Amino acid sequence: MINLEKHLWPLANVNEALAELARRYGLAAKPIEMPAMSADWADDRPKFSRWLETTASNLGLEAEPAFTHYTEIDKLLDHAAPALLRVSGDNKNYLLVLLGRRRGKVVLLGSDRFVHHAPFAEIRALICAPIEAPLLPEIEQLLGEAGVAENHKTKARQVILRERLSDTWIGSCWLIRLPLTQSLWKHARAAKLPSRFALFLASYVIYYFLWIISWWLVGKGALQGRIDIGWMQAWLLILLTLIPLQMLSKWLEGVAATGIGVLLKQKLLHGALQLNPDEIRHQGAGQLFSRVAAAEILESFSLNGGFIGLLGLIELGLAAVVLAQGPAGATHVLLIMAWLALTMVLGWRFLRARVHWTDSSMRLTHDVVERMVGHRTRIVQESRERWHEAEDQELENYFVHTKTMDQTGVIPISFASRGWVIVGLAALTPSFIAGPISPALLAIGLGGILLAYRAFHKIAESLAYFTGAVVAWKQLASLLEAASHSYAKQTFAALHSANGEQQRDQEMLVNAKDLFFRYREKGRPVLDGYNLQIARGEHILLQGPSGGGKSTLASILTGLRQPHAGLLLLNGLDWQTLGAAGWRSRIVAAPQFHENHVLTGTFAFNLLMGRRWPASPEDLQEAEVLCHELGLGELLQRMPAGLMQMVGETGWQLSHGERSRLYMARALLQNADLIILDESFAALDPENLQKAMQCAIDRAQTLMVIAHP
Repeated sequence: MINLEKHLWPLANVNEALAELARRYGLAAKPIEMPAMSADWADDRPKFSRWLETTASNLGLEAEPAFTHYTEIDKLLDHAAPALLRVSGDNKNYLLVLLGRRRGKVVLLGSDRFVHHAPFAEIRALICAPIEAPLLPEIEQLLGEAGVAENHKTKARQVILRERLSDTWIGSCWLIRLPLTQSLWKHARAAKLPSRFALFLASYVIYYFLWIISWWLVGKGALQGRIDIGWMQAWLLILLTLIPLQMLSKWLEGVAATGIGVLLKQKLLHGALQLNPDEIRHQGAGQLFSRVAAAEILESFSLNGGFIGLLGLIELGLAAVVLAQGPAGATHVLLIMAWLALTMVLGWRFLRARVHWTDSSMRLTHDVVERMVGHRTRIVQESRERWHEAEDQELENYFVHTKTMDQTGVIPISFASRGWVIVGLAALTPSFIAGPISPALLAIGLGGILLAYRAFHKIAESLAYFTGAVVAWKQLASLLEAASHSYAKQTFAALHSANGEQQRDQEMLVNAKDLFFRYREKGRPVLDGYNLQIARGEHILLQGPSGGGKSTLASILTGLRQPHAGLLLLNGLDWQTLGAAGWRSRIVAAPQFHENHVLTGTFAFNLLMGRRWPASPEDLQEAEVLCHELGLGELLQRMPAGLMQMVGETGWQLSHGERSRLYMARALLQNADLIILDESFAALDPENLQKAMQCAIDRAQTLMVIAHP
């Protein structure tokens, strides 16, 4: 058995474990003093999870809770590192700091700050024992009654456990990583991509160097008129060495490309999720679709073009070294530099033409998508004469930009490599005029010209990829900028007060003073000097005309928008103290119908996505009870799979009223301090409205209902 004292960390030392893990992985952990964790927090799993996530956040890391099935615990131990796992031993709870798996053993960071290798079976048993223990007596009795032989009992026991526990979730695991708000460079360093990229460059340089030597050996023998057996053996040895070296360089190229692609996609996805809705509200479906296409182009073009261009520059450098030894010497070297500069100028012209073409293409794509989406409306509402208005002008504009891009794109690709051969050969003319050239020097010069020809061909090819990547980067600049935005983090004081009795004893839940907000810099203020106080346990009805600022106030209270001036406190704490996640877990809203969405998934997932997923049996039971209280019981009976029925665009279609009550249930199930229902009852008939209203009053600790007068 493993030594618990050396291999496992006490829960109270979670901050030390995180700091040590960050240091060993080269992650950016800043030294900070953290208060000790009380015993009741260590024993309460939800509290401990919040404490762990807050501790990691204040160290500059991110602890993401991970859930896995019992049957996938092997994959968790294989691929979760670096990670923390909560396990039990000697009737106590510990932390397992996972570094990876090597040669059939689990690599751990022990509490003694040393790396240990523990048998995989023992670690698996340590994690799964609390789950398996209640079933073992029954299984042993079953195996005995069935007369299973002793040598087959172990395998039979494992099969039965996998079958019985296949739906059991293991949730006491946290993946440790850098926040996605950090730069790509820091993430690349954490993934050890720079070292792998350096190995890739070194392998390619060595490959080309040996390749040149092999041709030098062949040329030397051919020019001397005899082939020496020793030199021939050396040539064959070099050729054999080139094969594994090229395989290694290709493998390293694939590893680096995959790592960079993963980081880029993570960054773009995080940026898309962090975008302010107001920033993209003016964009149509076609423009959003163009961003998706740009993301694929950026990854493909930047990786393919980057590696091709890099290899071209390596070859060009080696060609310059070879030509420096040839008959033209320094002249050829200067010509290579001048020709490279000219190629870059042509590439710049192509880039400008491609930018104009992309703008024209995006406008055309946006227009086509909008026409397709709104086709039925246009048939009914728009006169036939205007259906194809401005189409010819857009197509003509697109054709002109396409023609310009094609013309400017052909020149650098064909001119850079073929033109260089002419210029390179012309540079040999003075050497011929000056006198006879030895065959060896002539061979070096011609070989260098051909090597530079290959290099310029690759560089010109990479320019096409590079221009596409630059254009895509411009389209995705807002996503990458949004990905670097860091939201306020919950402090330890707020973490304690969130569950402290002194907070629950406070009578005032929300205190807003002199709030000021407007959508445009010089626009009319929507809220100007607004004051609001909400006491704990109050039920508030907020009425007013359309455009009066009701929904804007709701978005400010929930943290979706920040006031431009004024003071807003929740439980006596501000946004910076509670953090974005802490604030939004305490004030939850069901926004207006057009700002809400039924995600493609099960009905249960749509209900409990804001509370916890995967859901526990208790969560599912409470969700079903709440559905009956809201009048959704008949819907659950109609759906063949009940709560597990797939809904959304490709699943069971819900009516307007059913969706409204789903949104209400989603908010109520989060058990927040304040529930805001924005126009949630407008689509309900009187009977269901009465049920839903009574349910909201009974369930919500503090309730605000927004409605028209």
